[in-house]
Formats: sequence, C-alpha cells, structure tokens
Amino acid sequence: MRKFLKICGLLVVILLAGGFAGFYIWSQFTYDGTDQLEALVPIDEIDVVDNWLVLTPKEKAKGGIVLYPGAKVEPAAYRYYAQGLADAGYLVVIPQMTFNFAIFNQNIAEDVMEQYPEIDNWYVEGHSLGGVAASGFAYTHQEEIRGVILLGSYPADSTDFSDTDIPMLSLFAEHDGLSTPEKIEETKSLLSTDVLLHQIEGGNHAGFGMYGSQKGDNDATISVKEQQDEMIKTTTDWLNKYDEE
Repeated sequence: MRKFLKICGLLVVILLAGGFAGFYIWSQFTYDGTDQLEALVPIDEIDVVDNWLVLTPKEKAKGGIVLYPGAKVEPAAYRYYAQGLADAGYLVVIPQMTFNFAIFNQNIAEDVMEQYPEIDNWYVEGHSLGGVAASGFAYTHQEEIRGVILLGSYPADSTDFSDTDIPMLSLFAEHDGLSTPEKIEETKSLLSTDVLLHQIEGGNHAGFGMYGSQKGDNDATISVKEQQDEMIKTTTDWLNKYDEE
C-alpha cells in the first residue's frame, strides 16, 4: 500500500510539472509589436528601467501612468499610445509581467510609484486582462491613485467601484470580439460614479495595442493608427480635466 501511495504521489508531481511546463511554453507565444509600430516608434528609442518600458515627457511630468499589458501581449506593443501620452506630459511605465500575465503582478504599480517618488498624481491603466489587474490594484489603493483607465476591459466582480467616486475612463471598441460592447454594458454597474465611457467606432480589441490580429477578435473598419490616435486624444483630454482641478 505504501509503495502504491508513493507511485500515486510521483504521478501527481509529474502531472503538475507537465501542466506547468505546458502553461509556461504557451505563455511565451506572445503578441509583439508590428513593423508599422517599429516604423512609427523605434524600440531602440525607448528607455528600459528594471525590465519596464519607460516613456518620459520632455518637460516636468504632470503625472504618471502605469500601463498593464493584456494577456500575452508584449509591453512594447503599446508604445505608440504610450508615446502619445508622454508627448502630452505624462510619464508612462509599461512593466513586463510574470509569464506575460498581469494578474501575477497586480501590485506592480506600487513598485513603479516607489521608483518615481517625485510624481504626485498616479493613474493605473490596463488593456483586457491587464485592466482587470489594474482595477484590482486601484480598488485596494484608492488613496494612492488619481484614476483608472480601462482599454477594452472592465473590473472583476470582486472590485465593485459603484460606491466610489474615483475617476474612471473606459475606452471600448465597436468591433471588439473579446471585451464586446455588450460585455462593457453588462459590467457598467461595477464602475464608479465618476466615469466616462467612450466607444471607438470601427475599432477592435487588438487595436488597443499595435500587435496585429488576435484570435477571437473581429475585424476593425478603421486603421489601427486611427484607433490609437483616438485613444490618445480621448485619454489626454480626460487626464487634463482632472489635472487642471
């Protein structure tokens, strides 16, 4: 009997190890930036600090933004959007996530904020699953951040902001096949009392970054650059509203 239990235990260990190995291999097949993105914002022009991409404004930063990437999306895929926010006066930090999933680094914003203590106003932002992680951080650190920005994303049921007035911006896309407009509508009750929802007509889920197409998504009817430019304008207009208060 003892020998049988040892064999069973060994089999469990082997299965767990095999499952982890499979997950790890799968997690490394990521969405990277496109050639178009490289032409617009060459990667070698972006600073890297502590395995984070850091985009710095030319003058003193109005505030800081920690951008949580979507699942299996490389941080570099968001650099056109992030550069637009930096050009508008904001320090933008895009961390590399463990196994390329932001849920494993939900509190990474705290590390970023400690790295740049000179910045007073901090926002957390996330795309898709990254938005879930960013919302989770915001929910437990409401006194430390200025607001939350969601890109094709929504909070988890456990992070219900409906009884708060924390500023929130939700950007969603007409043809998003993953965080669909219907899903955004269904989860609207989880957002705060101070929220702006903005639909990007013609946009899709992958268009919140610049990494090509994504399984399960729908085709966009506008170019990815058009979607990104609308994201930049809407986000900076929203940020300026709060930073001028």
